[in-house]
Amino acid sequence: MKPPGRWDDQRIEIAIGGMLRTGVLSATFVVLIGAIFYLLKYGHAMPHYAIFKGEPADLRDLPGIFAAALNLRGRGIIQLGILMLVATPIARVAFSVIAFALERDYLYVLITLIVLSILAFSLFGGSMPVIR
Repeated sequence: MKPPGRWDDQRIEIAIGGMLRTGVLSATFVVLIGAIFYLLKYGHAMPHYAIFKGEPADLRDLPGIFAAALNLRGRGIIQLGILMLVATPIARVAFSVIAFALERDYLYVLITLIVLSILAFSLFGGSMPVIR
């Protein structure tokens, strides 16, 4: 019989599955709330499909997204939900590093750290984020 506090493969997989489920469901809930706020304010406006407008500059960085979400702006809340969705698999990889370290499987710790580094590099476009 295994000690109750021991992390084995099955317990780690259950924890990772719960983390992924929670991340996706909470991101979905946040995007839905943002969509409701957005539609309440702009739902009556006619879209102009001939003109493309990207996201405003304040919704392209983390401080702007957090500020917009805290001010209950629909697009900011939606962007926050999308960030949560992107962060979910990254959190899974970070958790895997810890889980492999607890199992003392140092080869997988190294491999997972390399994967986490690649994810971070691709997410930040080869540069570290600027936090104002």
